[in-house]
Amino acid sequence: MRTVFSITLSLAFLAACNSIGKDPLKANPFNEVLAAVPTAELPAKAVDLVAQAKSRDRQATTIDVVKGAVTINPGAAPYIVGAIARAVPVMAPVAVGTAAAEQPKQAGAIAKAAASAASSKAGRIVVAGCRAVPADYRSIVVAVFEAVPGSGNDIIKAVAADLPELKASVEQILAGYGRNFASSGVFTPSVRSPSTSLPNFPLTVTPTNFTTVYSGEVPTGGRNYSTP
Repeated sequence: MRTVFSITLSLAFLAACNSIGKDPLKANPFNEVLAAVPTAELPAKAVDLVAQAKSRDRQATTIDVVKGAVTINPGAAPYIVGAIARAVPVMAPVAVGTAAAEQPKQAGAIAKAAASAASSKAGRIVVAGCRAVPADYRSIVVAVFEAVPGSGNDIIKAVAADLPELKASVEQILAGYGRNFASSGVFTPSVRSPSTSLPNFPLTVTPTNFTTVYSGEVPTGGRNYSTP
């Protein structure tokens, strides 16, 4: 009897230790706040929550806010991320990576919205999006470059530093947009002089004879314009 009791006590102790060792799933602290907001106001509320967070908590807050807002309204992911990027540009890559991981099919649209709102973070936005959805790196690069056409250097440098395995592929993608890469690998846009000549349009209407108001027979000797 005493042996059975000892075994039972030992098992209970082990179970308690295991439960202590496992961290319970942490609930998103912003779920209730975001759920109480009308759907159309989610982007604005997300901005408020991120902007009000202390600097040391801003990254964690951005992750939780984006996750909560995108879960409530997945279709609004680009708008939510774009709003945060515009208000707090430094958090644009974090918002992109979080939202893209939650909605991988919208990765390109999410990255484009963020880049349009925070153009100075174009390179970091590409890296964040590619890390979250590696299989969709092409559409992410294209979306950001279309949003910020002058971001070639930024994109290449960021990718080379953090995702070197994608550098050659990204260069090829951008080169497809009529851009040239110097031998050093620095991105330089090609320049074309605008044409000043007018385009030639084909004549689509058959010319007709112009008839004056003085039509009719001309008398012998011509008309006498001196007489009334």
